[in-house]
Amino acid sequence: MKRLLTLLLVSLMAFTLAAAGAAESKGDTSLDDVVAKGTFILGLDDSFPPMGFRDENNEIVGFDIDTAREVASRMGVELVTQPIDWNSKEQELATGNIDCIWNGFTVTPEREKVMIFSEPYLRNAQVVVVRADSPYNTLADLAGKSIGVQAGSSAQEAIDDTEGFKESLKEVVEFKENLTALMDLEIGGVDGVVMDLVVANYSIQTSGKDFRVLDETLTEEEYAIGFRKNDVALRDKVNSELEAMAADGTLAEISADWFGTDITVVGK
Repeated sequence: MKRLLTLLLVSLMAFTLAAAGAAESKGDTSLDDVVAKGTFILGLDDSFPPMGFRDENNEIVGFDIDTAREVASRMGVELVTQPIDWNSKEQELATGNIDCIWNGFTVTPEREKVMIFSEPYLRNAQVVVVRADSPYNTLADLAGKSIGVQAGSSAQEAIDDTEGFKESLKEVVEFKENLTALMDLEIGGVDGVVMDLVVANYSIQTSGKDFRVLDETLTEEEYAIGFRKNDVALRDKVNSELEAMAADGTLAEISADWFGTDITVVGK
């Protein structure tokens, strides 16, 4: 009798868990909602080359944009690029104004508290850009100097998290975007700018500005796509499309168009 009761109890627990899982799955309509409305709204800082930025025709372009457009096409919906205030990106996502944050978006513990992420698709690092003729070669050389950073960026977190670095500086100057920070660096307003390595290299190569990147990095990190906590179905669908694009070579082609080679990490 005890054995029978135990079996019945185990069966009841299994049924309850399965029902709860089914209810939870049924409650996540994130993918269905995107398909039903026919659009996938991507939130971005539109001044973040080469991930997402405006070209000479004021069109939003970039590696992330091309990748997202292909993902949206495979999902059977239209990509909509929605520029947002990067300092308010979490609020834009939470209130439903956008479906995801996809713009060289770094995975951090703080961000993981308020959203879920796709699998990483690029590796990155936070670095310091200085004028080519400056005497700075290490982070220690910047003691007592002024450093620029984009407000609300992971670069700002990297400054805070690199032991002793922030305390050694004269000041940290916040800018709305990296391009403005680099303009200030060029005229000597700040002594360096902390930013993403991928973005720094692209900016230096395409602008022809007399900048260089210090070899010593602040943090290593990864780019991924941010979704609302409960939007698991939508996140998983985007993941599956990225994996398919990696498998058939499409992702590598997009990377080569922007970086000259495949620097993606999906499926590797």
